[in-house]
Amino acid sequence: MTHASHELSPEAQIEILEQQLEHAQRMATLGDLMSTTTHEFNNLLMTIINYARLGLRNRDDATRDKALGKILSASERAARVTSTVLAVARNRSHTFEPTDLVKLIDDTLVLLEREMNKYRIAVEREFESVPLARANGNQIQQVLINLLVNARQAMPDGGRVIIRLRHDPQDNTVLLMIRDTGQGIAAEKLKQIFDPYFTTKSGPDETGKGGTGIGLSACRDIIEAHQGRIRVESTMGRGTAFAIKLPVATSVSSPAAAVITTPSVASSPLHPQ
Repeated sequence: MTHASHELSPEAQIEILEQQLEHAQRMATLGDLMSTTTHEFNNLLMTIINYARLGLRNRDDATRDKALGKILSASERAARVTSTVLAVARNRSHTFEPTDLVKLIDDTLVLLEREMNKYRIAVEREFESVPLARANGNQIQQVLINLLVNARQAMPDGGRVIIRLRHDPQDNTVLLMIRDTGQGIAAEKLKQIFDPYFTTKSGPDETGKGGTGIGLSACRDIIEAHQGRIRVESTMGRGTAFAIKLPVATSVSSPAAAVITTPSVASSPLHPQ
């Protein structure tokens, strides 16, 4: 009598490796978020503490009202930061559902705002009215974080990131573009950037991010799993643009947002691209 083999088939082994890789990518994303948001949360706590002290020291209503307003604002921001990080940590769903990309982008920028300000990166939003996309919000947020951190790293002396959203009715997709005014990528390297483990970076920067080459390859895999497309254009000395197309959630026809063009505060004047 023969015993059934306990060895896994090559297909099963590949599936296990893919699951392990996805878990490692999630942990890397969470690690980046914790590194960024720990500093942000500490700053918010110091704001709350300082204005609480101000309110306790001063008896006049105007000063106390100002202090309470600042405390409330900082507390609400802290709650939004923590809820966004917890959502990333808890959401392990692989399902695709109608997703508001405007909200997803705004939540991601909340997590990265301190980092962008620190490196004097102005973020500009150019959002047209778009329908909800068929997407896994957690996975698309990983892509956003990766692309935005890459853009920041490409501009060590400051610059601009332009995020655009528009609807392409011809193929019924939502187009998301992230453009930076950074150093650009050489033509001979551009065709390799989605290859596994290829990187244009010498290693992690001072924040500990970058250098493995796994990020853009993972981004491409996520977008293709969404039946979407990702492409890149770059010019040395002028910057890089990543364009992502995601299918529209067919069960939803109402727009997710009105036209919005809102530049964030820049730490220094920047020349337009």
